[in-house]
Amino acid sequence: MTTARVLLVHGAATTAQVWDRVRVQLEHEGLEVDTPDRASSGDLAVELAALDPTDALVVGVSGGATLGLALASSRPLVGAVLHEPAVGTLVPGLLDHVVAGWTAGGVTGFGTALYGPSWDPTMAPADPGAVGRDLAMFRRFEPAALHPDQGPVVVTVGALSPAARHDAAWALHELLGVEVRVLPGTGHFVQRDNPAALVAVIRSLAAR
Repeated sequence: MTTARVLLVHGAATTAQVWDRVRVQLEHEGLEVDTPDRASSGDLAVELAALDPTDALVVGVSGGATLGLALASSRPLVGAVLHEPAVGTLVPGLLDHVVAGWTAGGVTGFGTALYGPSWDPTMAPADPGAVGRDLAMFRRFEPAALHPDQGPVVVTVGALSPAARHDAAWALHELLGVEVRVLPGTGHFVQRDNPAALVAVIRSLAAR
């Protein structure tokens, strides 16, 4: 495998620790791995400016994938693997169940609705306001054309994810021309439910 840097970007209601299982596998294969803790400021420009994708394969899940998609629109990347990002008005209602979870149960309701039973409140950031700021930011997000000099961008979706997530992935394919891959044995929370499936996609891009 070609040695490369991998930037892992976490989503809402998680911290960089959510990448532990993925990180171990990537480092075992000789890859340099960067797992920053996001500020969850609620400001897309601030969040993007805090990330350093220089010479890195950008990998994100959920909100981290949304940030990766925004990066891919703003600058050329070595490549990106983005698992189930937000897609704005391409699939209206995609995040409705997450909003309902947040409204009914705060951080716990949000995390459970988004990630399922593999998530627990200890995975959330210490600041409970971070989740609300992230949710508001990601609900405002709309995909934009990729940078003309963009490297390969792969959008992944879990085989066990609901139909709306699959619709979202293919809507991005139609709009932006990204490659879509379906990951077996997982839904939205791929870092915990089937990290090997995500690592396999990362490996295939890093080898390029």
